[in-house]
Amino acid sequence: MEQIEKQEERRYGQLINNIGQLMKSARAKAAREVNSILVDTYWQIGRYIVEYEQGGKEKAVYGSQLLSNLSHDLKIRVGKGFSRSNLTYMRKFYVAFPNRETVSHKLTWSHYFEILKVDDPLAISFYTNECEKERWSVRELKRQIDSMLFHRLAVSKNKDQVLELASRGIDMHKPDNVIKDPYVLEFLGLSDDFAYS
Repeated sequence: MEQIEKQEERRYGQLINNIGQLMKSARAKAAREVNSILVDTYWQIGRYIVEYEQGGKEKAVYGSQLLSNLSHDLKIRVGKGFSRSNLTYMRKFYVAFPNRETVSHKLTWSHYFEILKVDDPLAISFYTNECEKERWSVRELKRQIDSMLFHRLAVSKNKDQVLELASRGIDMHKPDNVIKDPYVLEFLGLSDDFAYS
């Protein structure tokens, strides 16, 4: 009888493990899908803005109130997530990555938002590639940008040592943190004043 109970406990433990693994995998997949859709949508919004600004011309006409007006009207029609600043970064996102295939869906919008604060196209490319390759969290990316990793590498004679030093302190990205990201909450139309679990 005791043997049967132990066997049943093991089977039950396996059931719990199987369900736990399934949920972990599903959450990671959902986070990747939401992020991919968010990044793609913001890239397309950036494209629409640039195409509208240019109106078929080679270059855009600057000095208009387009982003302010667009921000106001989109907030009314669609909801949160369309501040002038966010629209500026969506536009900048498209300008920095005009070829959709060069956009990595492994990075979140929060990653791109931080990367786009850098003005140098070479630095943008560097941080995008390193961020994807090293799987930097947004916090780690900010740390690397603030420490001017790109510039330190550019002037360094010992690039391997600078990269090794930069690799310390990496905080790996978790799927549940992607879902709690304020940009994802805005994109999904969810309130960010609640604690989601």
